[in-house]
Amino acid sequence: MKFLTKTAPVIFVLLWSTGFVGSKLGAPYIDPMVFLTVRFFSVLPILIVLALFLARSWPVQPLAILHCLITGMLVHGIYLGGIFWAIKQGMPAGASSIIVGLQPVLTALIAVMLLNETVSRNHWISMAIGAGGLVLVLGPKFDITGTGITAITICAAFFSVAAISLGTVYQKRFVPNTDLLTATIWQYVGALMITAPLSLFESWQIIWSGELVFAMVWLVLVLSVGAILLLMLLIREGAVSQVASLFYLVPVATAVESYFLFDETLTFVQVGGMALIIAAVLMIRQSARKA
Repeated sequence: MKFLTKTAPVIFVLLWSTGFVGSKLGAPYIDPMVFLTVRFFSVLPILIVLALFLARSWPVQPLAILHCLITGMLVHGIYLGGIFWAIKQGMPAGASSIIVGLQPVLTALIAVMLLNETVSRNHWISMAIGAGGLVLVLGPKFDITGTGITAITICAAFFSVAAISLGTVYQKRFVPNTDLLTATIWQYVGALMITAPLSLFESWQIIWSGELVFAMVWLVLVLSVGAILLLMLLIREGAVSQVASLFYLVPVATAVESYFLFDETLTFVQVGGMALIIAAVLMIRQSARKA
């Protein structure tokens, strides 16, 4: 367990970053809420079988189940649903990525207010450096000429970031001792309570191409099972503000993956931004070890 806890941050960043790649592969063949609904429905049998096979304890108190459902609504349903919807309405992925990059700062603020976490001055400085690096990495991808940048899509993106930030703190505050695996099952039930009704307003005409099948299998097994369980483990084992700082590294990994997979450009400015982000996260984690 100690080895997993130490390596979990690196593994989580690598896995979580592939979610953007998988979404890009599958997006042309399926509507966003339908995509998420199928994804969440598909992951539930897998997690249930794992929980039964591993003889996990199930949360039986109604209040514990309610907390898991609310966490799932925030972290999975509203966050992913809002981002997918904004992009579907034409918001450039670069613009949405920059808004999503606000998550570490917003999560730290919520953690200070609701969990009484102590965030040092060096931590805030490191997050500011990370934010600057994020702008350098994502800046070339930002496109203000797209008609999708509207008040509605911007609000949807901000609402999504607020949801996952609040959901991360909510998980730490109200679901600290529940079994990770079974709690995640209830979280996906909560996510379906958001995406399933919304999918009824979309077309269920799905083009089952090879790219969509690969994207769906990857997102279900790697993201919805592997990465999410690692995220829940990280939240339980560490301070929420420190865990949130890892999300600065996700655009770095995604940019590198897109460079090799989709022949996207990678400039010296972006590489410099990556160096700033990595330095900022290392500073945050180093200060946490000293504390």
